[in-house]
Amino acid sequence: MSSLLLRNARLLDPAAGEYVEGDLRCADGRIVETGSGLKAGDVRTIDVQGGVVVPGLVDAHVHVTASTADLGSLPAQSPSYVAAHGMNTMGRMLERGFTTVRDASGADFGLADAQAEGLFRGPRLLFCGRALSQTGGHGDSRGRGTNRHDDHPCCAGLGRIADGVDAVRAAARDELRKGAHHLKVMASGGVASPTDRIDSVQYSAEELRAIVEEAEGANRYVAAHAYTARAVNRALELGIRSIEHGNLLDDRSVELFLEHDAFLVPTLVTYWALKEEGREHGLPESSWRKVDEVLGAGLEALERAARGGVKIVYGSDLLGGMHRHQNHEFRLRGEVQRPLDVLRSATSVAAELVGMTGEIGTLAPGAHADLLVLDGDPLADIGVLASPERFRAVIQGGLPV
Repeated sequence: MSSLLLRNARLLDPAAGEYVEGDLRCADGRIVETGSGLKAGDVRTIDVQGGVVVPGLVDAHVHVTASTADLGSLPAQSPSYVAAHGMNTMGRMLERGFTTVRDASGADFGLADAQAEGLFRGPRLLFCGRALSQTGGHGDSRGRGTNRHDDHPCCAGLGRIADGVDAVRAAARDELRKGAHHLKVMASGGVASPTDRIDSVQYSAEELRAIVEEAEGANRYVAAHAYTARAVNRALELGIRSIEHGNLLDDRSVELFLEHDAFLVPTLVTYWALKEEGREHGLPESSWRKVDEVLGAGLEALERAARGGVKIVYGSDLLGGMHRHQNHEFRLRGEVQRPLDVLRSATSVAAELVGMTGEIGTLAPGAHADLLVLDGDPLADIGVLASPERFRAVIQGGLPV
């Protein structure tokens, strides 16, 4: 790791929410100090000339192995082909300013280890392995006429089927055995699954409790795919830490988020992208027709949650060629949230969700030296973060990428 000094910056730590003019020094991949007139010594120095410096961004809902929107076709693809696509996808995410991502099913320890060892360029990867799904649930990609399901770990795919308390315990333990940072469960129907209804509630309470218990026993947590208030509220009552999507939540949902200190990870951009171009990237027609059920409600749910004080985290959930729209989520959220709150969702609040407060999402000494140098003020115009062409530099581990 080499040392780096940023001179004459406008430092914006999201937690404080205020600019401080000064310098920032990195060494051995960490932020060492901030202040005015720091001594350079034998350190690479960049004069950013008043540019805004913020922590590297966190996207807490990605699918880096989803090379197509036709998720049911992934198990038939070569694992090496899917991995190559995943590495390319992660490299582009880094270019868009995302220095840490949380994969919400599909990625495994192989991709995470390869990135950490520097075998390819990409964001830090927090993975859950395969999402747990009931038969006929959101993680079951079989059509009605298909009976066999191959859950072999060498096959690509986002979900694994497990039915019954004993089976979900075994599946949860298996993902934890392989190093999962969190577990993912399908607690309601979804858009990309062929045989369920979006308004369905999935898994029994006993099964969800068992999964939560296994995660807590390993000092990990559970994220749940859930759309309707019925599914969201039940998941929160059973100990789920983060709700993915939540487009149809209600006022009781807001109360439960606060009671359980849980997090909401909206993914507005994926519905916008699926509606605009999902079919071009492999989304089956039957799934495309389901998009409207959640598309319009997303902003309303976000506004309701933000007004109620829910902890909200940045997520995109894009598939295939639609990954390029990852930063557009900033614009969509800016329609109902303050720019500072949107920035926090992709930095300090995301860090809290993934258990890395003080490590990422901050400019405090000791944190990973993952930084963005911006050509503009994101507190005045959140569109700055939605436009990677306005990033003067993306820095990961103290090194410009």
